[in-house]
Amino acid sequence: MKPRRSLSWLLFGCSLFGFVSGLGAEPLKVLYFTKSSGWEHDVVKWGADGAPSYSERVLLKLAKANDIAFTFSKDGSVFSADYLAQFDAVCFYTSGNLEMTGTDRHPPMTAEGKRALLDWVANGGGFLAVHAGADCFHTYERYDGNPPQELRGHRYETNGEASDPYVKMLGGEFINHGPQQVATARVIDPAFPGFGGIGAEVRRQEEWYSLKEFSPNNHVLLVMQTAGMEGTDYQRRDYPLAWARSHGAGRVWYNGMGHREDVWDSAEFQAMLIGAIEWTGGRKPADITPNIEDVTPGWQELPPRRPEN
Repeated sequence: MKPRRSLSWLLFGCSLFGFVSGLGAEPLKVLYFTKSSGWEHDVVKWGADGAPSYSERVLLKLAKANDIAFTFSKDGSVFSADYLAQFDAVCFYTSGNLEMTGTDRHPPMTAEGKRALLDWVANGGGFLAVHAGADCFHTYERYDGNPPQELRGHRYETNGEASDPYVKMLGGEFINHGPQQVATARVIDPAFPGFGGIGAEVRRQEEWYSLKEFSPNNHVLLVMQTAGMEGTDYQRRDYPLAWARSHGAGRVWYNGMGHREDVWDSAEFQAMLIGAIEWTGGRKPADITPNIEDVTPGWQELPPRRPEN
């Protein structure tokens, strides 16, 4: 059966119910894009007959209390300057080379669509990504699906200015992850929207991403505490796990958390996500002075290669 091209037509119409505050303000309009050309995470899988994914159901509940209207889509073919113009922010929970049909078989982005997205952000758009949003458009990867471990050796090298334009826009790139485990991320900026009430650290069972290609102008929000973590991908000094940055005139936010359903259910992850939407969407201000050198002095270091790489 041919996959459905988009769920946005179904959910946008009903998602507006109850989202506009009594003050008559327009809701923030957010595209939640979840095409998986690589690994498709359980929290973004649609149910039978296109039923909303787990993460989409969480977002719909949050939208009612936060004046947000979500459009949900897996259709990469819709990206264009005109399409993006209707949104205040775009959120990616994606994977793989999105110009390929790949794992989920939904339509891919075109090269022109990708360029339209990058231009939209640089010209003042708001962009946020969670978890696998850093696992797409890997530099030099052109696989139609999720590449096996033995083809990921180049990820343990840095590419700098030669990195894919998406990676440079985001301000970081996924390398690999070890086994799911309880670990701690230190909160750096409690003044940033969504971080004020979560305390000094976030400690959870999670699939923690090891990352690289950090932009020097990242304003780090969470720092991964690597001491005692299991897996070679964490044999490195503490590194940024979440950040905010400017890209041209645009606002960009990323958080490596979001693999597990219980993480999506947690109050701290939901607070961070709503804060990110409100900042990237222009509703709330924030100081994003670069701090990566101060809070993660080992940010340029990479973990050792896995034996299979």
